[in-house]
Amino acid sequence: MKTQNVSRTVLAAGVGAVLAATALLYVPELVGQGPPRPPGPAERATIAAHAGAQASLPDLAALITDREEWLRAHPDDEASWAELGAAYTQRGARLGDVRDYPRAERALRRSLAERPAAKGNTDAQLGLAALAGARGDWKSAKEWGEQVRKADPRRWPAYPVLMDAYNGLGEYKAAQKAMETLEGLHTGAVVRARAAQTFRDRGWREDAEVAALDAVALAVTDADKAASLARLGDLAWERGEPDEALARHGTALALVRDHGPSLAGRARALTALGRTDEALRDWRAALARLPLPEYVLEAGELSESLGLDGDARALYERLRTGTWAGGEVTLALLDADHGNAAAAVTRMRAEWARGHRSVRAADALGWALYRSGKTAEALGYAKLATEEGLRSALFSYHRGEIERALEERGPARRHLTEALRINPYFSPLLAPKATEAVTALGEPPDELPKELRPEPETPRREGSGGTTGTSSTLARPAAR
Repeated sequence: MKTQNVSRTVLAAGVGAVLAATALLYVPELVGQGPPRPPGPAERATIAAHAGAQASLPDLAALITDREEWLRAHPDDEASWAELGAAYTQRGARLGDVRDYPRAERALRRSLAERPAAKGNTDAQLGLAALAGARGDWKSAKEWGEQVRKADPRRWPAYPVLMDAYNGLGEYKAAQKAMETLEGLHTGAVVRARAAQTFRDRGWREDAEVAALDAVALAVTDADKAASLARLGDLAWERGEPDEALARHGTALALVRDHGPSLAGRARALTALGRTDEALRDWRAALARLPLPEYVLEAGELSESLGLDGDARALYERLRTGTWAGGEVTLALLDADHGNAAAAVTRMRAEWARGHRSVRAADALGWALYRSGKTAEALGYAKLATEEGLRSALFSYHRGEIERALEERGPARRHLTEALRINPYFSPLLAPKATEAVTALGEPPDELPKELRPEPETPRREGSGGTTGTSSTLARPAAR
């Protein structure tokens, strides 16, 4: 729910990196024709892609139109098919519109038909890796990405896509190694954004903040700068600093008026600050602009927390009946908290079997098991979610409630308190429940747990060279 917003913006940046790898550079023949004309929208999108930056959505749409027209006259141009597929994927990811993904797959497969992978068509392979990642198919994303890396180890756009795949599969050491390779091959906003994600996932919040600030400074387009500012806003939110988050997202929205991640981020910050009417307004705008499943769930839970049960039910139904890419974790959390917990378990067991073993998947499976009454089994998954490094208030809350149900009062108190320490505003529904749970657990006992108590000393008999019982002198250091 609240923990993956940074990775969402980073995923869009990774898809953009693929477009950078496949884009064709328009260089009109202007020698002797006077000053060069300003680049048009399609050219601007291509120039941004070559810089590893996000183009504006209107420019991206113009690039798609340009490539579609070109390919009607030149259907054997495999490079343009790959570029078109990458552009479709990026647009779908940035708009939350899954209808672009079948278009992307058709274009990329056509590119491979014109020039197979065996003949060096790494552009199409890389595009298919990014498309699989956008769909949440991390296993396929890894397979395609590793084929590209094997064919060309210095092709830097492959590494952001591989990082997404490794993180989705829970292969965090491989993701870290890919990050190190990327830093040796390329610089710029994309790389610093990836570094921010890596540091965040390891719990290094200060380092993540510095890397995200670097990404803002290095951004070359308004779209790229807005994405970097949204990342900073999400990091502030996760630290429980809603004022800072509000300022960061506000700056992003001044650059890109309808920037979806920043509308959602501002809605969260406004909720924490008690400005719920404004938060509801921003959630409506965010869902109109970028209808991601996690946004629908968060908006529904805000409505429920305010007693707007009809609005909440409508949003939950929208989530249940919609078509989503990579929304299994969110749908499981919806069922676990607002529907059929047994169905949530079935859904997440299937995801786990598919190889989706990220901390998000572990947390969702553990919570679904707990909500369906399988509390002992749930704890193992909750531990996987909380012990990898990411500092998530939601994950800590889930683990604390599971431990409380198992009557592990000390660990439960520690993790519930930690959730509120990480971010006291992490959920309008669950943060108050965390506070109630900590209160119900009460203060920790004065005495140590039995396993930590010192063994009592055996009294010595008189005449044995010592004293009977214990003495405070036993704790003193020897005289020098």
